[in-house]
Amino acid sequence: MADPSIISNARFIYVNDNHKFHPPHSVDSHHIIVHRSVVKPIVIYLIALLLVAHAVFLHFEKGEPVTAVIWSFFFGAVLVKFFIWRPIVKESVIIMPEFGVQLETHYGSGRIKRRFIPVSKNLKPVLNEHVTPVTCCWCLSLLIRDENELTLVFKKFRPPLKMLVPIWKALCAATDCKESFEFQEDGQARGLY
Repeated sequence: MADPSIISNARFIYVNDNHKFHPPHSVDSHHIIVHRSVVKPIVIYLIALLLVAHAVFLHFEKGEPVTAVIWSFFFGAVLVKFFIWRPIVKESVIIMPEFGVQLETHYGSGRIKRRFIPVSKNLKPVLNEHVTPVTCCWCLSLLIRDENELTLVFKKFRPPLKMLVPIWKALCAATDCKESFEFQEDGQARGLY
């Protein structure tokens, strides 16, 4: 039988590590982790290495200036930074019912960006459709007191509805608001109640 606290698809893994280790009414952690490609970093490093090797070859064989080698090192480092270190690898929602909600963004470089929203400012979690000219997906937002716009829970990722529903339900339980949708087992909304 599959573990209900772990949901996976081709792009994302959802993990809820509250069920096994913590007593009720304690910290509830929800994580959306992106599947990392093994091939992509290897290709990026090879391209950067080829750029540098080509510049070194041109310098020694053709007499090109040293600045070409320096620029190739710089461009290779920028390539590695933007495609390997900078991408977001995990986004987390940490619910502390007595205190508030902490939103975390984990980068490939190891840097973590955190935002804490106190329970007194958090009015209601909102699960709605995000429609663009090209796509339509679900997003989870927080309605926060004294702010004009909804706060997106996941800044970069667009996980499927079946991963958002458990987080939304946990946020509803933590903020003592009533759920406004009834969901079938497959995660599709059935209607208001």
